[in-house]
Amino acid sequence: MRSNRIDMNTPKFKASELVHRLGGTLMGSDVTVQRLTSLEKATGSDISFLSNPRLRQQAADSQAAVLIVTENSAKSLPGRTLIVTEDPYLYFAKVARLFHPIKTAQAGIHPTAVIAASASVPADCEIGAHVVIGENTVIGAGCRILAGTVIEEDCVLGDHCLIHANVTIYHGCHLGHRVELHSGSVIGADGFGLAWDKKHNEWFKIAQVGAVTLGDDVEIGANTTVDRGAIEDTIVDKGAKIDNQIMIGHNDKIGAHVAIAGCAGIAGSTEIGAYSIIGGAAMIGGHLTIPPKTMIGAATSVSHSIKESGHYASIFPLQTHKDWVKNAVHIRHLHEMSQKIKLLEQQLNQLNPTETISSDKQD
Repeated sequence: MRSNRIDMNTPKFKASELVHRLGGTLMGSDVTVQRLTSLEKATGSDISFLSNPRLRQQAADSQAAVLIVTENSAKSLPGRTLIVTEDPYLYFAKVARLFHPIKTAQAGIHPTAVIAASASVPADCEIGAHVVIGENTVIGAGCRILAGTVIEEDCVLGDHCLIHANVTIYHGCHLGHRVELHSGSVIGADGFGLAWDKKHNEWFKIAQVGAVTLGDDVEIGANTTVDRGAIEDTIVDKGAKIDNQIMIGHNDKIGAHVAIAGCAGIAGSTEIGAYSIIGGAAMIGGHLTIPPKTMIGAATSVSHSIKESGHYASIFPLQTHKDWVKNAVHIRHLHEMSQKIKLLEQQLNQLNPTETISSDKQD
């Protein structure tokens, strides 16, 4: 297992420097830290964070030189060096970026790369081994395109994109600035568009003549596929974060800053509103609309459009197999039970005609 080790190239920061760069309030000594790590494993030169109040005792026992905490948590940690902030988890993420800055392009083209004569590749780009770049494709400034990636013809990449090894970008796709595509992702494969030919008793494939447009700062995870549109482009708007092994169907519109967790599937022509969160393994049908700021729980099946933003889920909480079997028996008989309840309601209404009783009433 790889350790979060300190070496000669690891940056060092005084606590006051972190506060100067990132904000917050420093309480205690202005010590120097060399590594960001967990509460449990932190040593005297490390910085850690407390975002869950239930871990306050663990924070108190931690050997970390500096703790990132909320104002409430700070009260329970007297005598410690603290950086007090409203959101310790976000602060931790920003500190982590300082310790592990984004690698910039090392200008140069590997001799095994194949680049079409009509393609445009700025001199400050990093083009790895066995990369293929097609005709009329335009690459933005400072891009890193790593080993084995294929970018077909007529594509456009914005500035400072990071395309990891073995990514495939089909023809005509457009990427904004600072897009990151992880290994194995496929952008712009044909959508699943088929028409049934009754005469020949076979499927007839519909030409997928659209492409894919990814907005600025979009990140696509490993082995995720974003299909091209049948007529218009499939769109993933700015700031959206798409996890690993996700399927995004043709002509989908994924709104700005949407987050989709691993193994989710979204069928074609569905629109996900901005700032929505889709849980892992959720399955969303085609031609649906989900409004902005909607949360879909993990493993939830969405078969119809949602009219109001909110938190939706369609999976039972974890239970023992014994309890599940008991509940499953009742679920199988729900319709029969419903009919019996309606019959009982009718009988009660006959006995009490002045008061209507119905199971359909809402509280």
